[in-house]
Amino acid sequence: MDERPQVLLQQRSAAGLWTPLSGILEPGEAPAAGVVREVAEETGVRGVVELLAALTSSPPVRQGNGHRAQYLELVFACRPAVPDQVPRVCDDESAEVGWFALNALPSMSERMRELIAIVEKGEAQAWLAAP
Repeated sequence: MDERPQVLLQQRSAAGLWTPLSGILEPGEAPAAGVVREVAEETGVRGVVELLAALTSSPPVRQGNGHRAQYLELVFACRPAVPDQVPRVCDDESAEVGWFALNALPSMSERMRELIAIVEKGEAQAWLAAP
């Protein structure tokens, strides 16, 4: 991996969309530990959480049962625990995974680009979405 800032992304199997990695906590799991576990499970990359970069909520979604919901999102800035780790697809949630330079991101939603930009600002305090 070169020294330019890069982001680890996954192309989701279900919809083919590129996104930062995400996941759901296991019962009793701390958020930072969940991030490290999810990244390792999905890409084989061992990571270290450096910062809680943002607290946001997802856009509204409609569940299969018709209920509408929004999810609390904790956005973390992380780095590889070991330099030059090569990511690989490790589960059926991803069609492809890889490191991308910030100026060469694959096609993705504007929302995903905004979340990446928040992390890249490198603010010492978490960004909070306006109510």
